[in-house]
Amino acid sequence: MKPFLAIILVIFLNNVSFCQELSDLEMTMANSRRPITDKSRDENRRPLEIIKLFGVEKGDSALDIIAMGGWYSEILSYAVGDGGVVFMHNNPIPITARSAAERAERISRLHNVKDFVGRISDIPASSIDFAITALNFHDVYNRSSADAERMLREIFTVLKPNGTLAIIDHEGSDNLDNSALHRITFKKAVQASIAAGFILTDTSNLLENLNDDHTLSPFDDQIKGRTDRFILKLTKK
Repeated sequence: MKPFLAIILVIFLNNVSFCQELSDLEMTMANSRRPITDKSRDENRRPLEIIKLFGVEKGDSALDIIAMGGWYSEILSYAVGDGGVVFMHNNPIPITARSAAERAERISRLHNVKDFVGRISDIPASSIDFAITALNFHDVYNRSSADAERMLREIFTVLKPNGTLAIIDHEGSDNLDNSALHRITFKKAVQASIAAGFILTDTSNLLENLNDDHTLSPFDDQIKGRTDRFILKLTKK
């Protein structure tokens, strides 16, 4: 077989394998033990496309940063499979206690998920394949840009070389009070990530909503669950 044909065949077979994994993931997500409230969020969060975008694979080690109750942790649990592990991270602060029961229920079902309350820096360096912070980076940044950069540097340290960080957040606008609105601009998220050492390798409009003018809080019933969200794919080189 000619070399270029062999390469094409390998690419084709890899794509078939990955599509099969996504099909398996979709079926696993539909299992009867998964909470109905979780399933109700799938349409607006599009987890299958997110997993495909970031290339999360069986056997990966994953870190769900500020996971709260662990919606993404469960999705990642299915994606990495029995050979992988998911750290459901939350900071050791009083608000974390609010999600204790929800997290306990998850780990009772998901044997590859670890309920991890502590500092990201407590995780061994260069041990994580994929990390995600979804809809919470704005709170860290708006409270303190220095704290946000420190958190990003901790994530950078625990990722393996060529490891990936996903940042998904509510898009803000420069002329608005993003702190009060619980939002952040795409530009500021990118700048903070690059300052921490990451390389921006991709973005996506998968969760874009052009009907969101960024003037409402994500908690407002008019836009709740349907905010305009940006997606950053960042790599540790």
